[in-house]
Amino acid sequence: MEKNRPVIVGVGELLWDMLPTGKRAGGAPVNFVYHATCMGADGYAISAIGKDELGKEVVRELDDNGIKHSLGIVDYPTGTVEVVLKDGNPTYNIIQDVAWDHIPLTVEAEELVKKADAVCFGTLAQRSPESRETIQTLLKNTRKEALLIFDINIRQSYYSKELIEEMLERANVFKVNDEEMVLVREMFGLADDEDTACRQLLERYNLLYMILTAGSAYSSVYTVKEKSMFPTPKVKVADTVGAGDSFSGAFVYSILCGKSLQEAHRIAVETAAYVCEREGAWPQYPFMS
Repeated sequence: MEKNRPVIVGVGELLWDMLPTGKRAGGAPVNFVYHATCMGADGYAISAIGKDELGKEVVRELDDNGIKHSLGIVDYPTGTVEVVLKDGNPTYNIIQDVAWDHIPLTVEAEELVKKADAVCFGTLAQRSPESRETIQTLLKNTRKEALLIFDINIRQSYYSKELIEEMLERANVFKVNDEEMVLVREMFGLADDEDTACRQLLERYNLLYMILTAGSAYSSVYTVKEKSMFPTPKVKVADTVGAGDSFSGAFVYSILCGKSLQEAHRIAVETAAYVCEREGAWPQYPFMS
């Protein structure tokens, strides 16, 4: 770990997105790490792969992109997701009982999260008891100063109210999109007004940051004292795969580097727009301020 570079960790699914144009490495927590790493973070992925060619290939992909890793090698196939694009918007068929459903708890992973400045996690990788126990144990080992980013990342039926509430109580940063916000609002009896609902979540769970993204319309970031809101830039969309993860990675990296709320939000918005203009979750980066 390099001095003066924020240490950012993603814990959860590592997989291949099987896009119409070919396979691309992905998984929301690792996408988050990819974008933070491109911006200058010391990025790490904690997950699991199979003893197969897809596992070897995804390790090469991580190495080639400067993402360090702590990966269990298990007796299950490396994860894949069938992605169908309609007008650039993805739908997912997530293959079950794959390697990242069996992320082992290792000393290496525990030591890594103890040093992290930020750890990102979601609901999807907690669909299996084994990975859920590993993720929750790792979260208990983080520093009290660390940013713990719960990107809810609702997929198919792989979530529950109990899990979401448990993760909200563990997190200090919560990111949700407008469609997911409808579900959360109903689930937790929040106000119909989006702004009020975000403030209720911020206060109820003592969050440092509450992040709401609304696709091509706008995004908002809340703290107890501030609110930042930006319209989404109008760009020619190739696809939106990984756009939300790039937003999170850029925002968290910028905050850890001492940027103001408004400036960190601006960088996040510009990063997500850049990603939308290119295919896949891991586009090559230009220099970004």
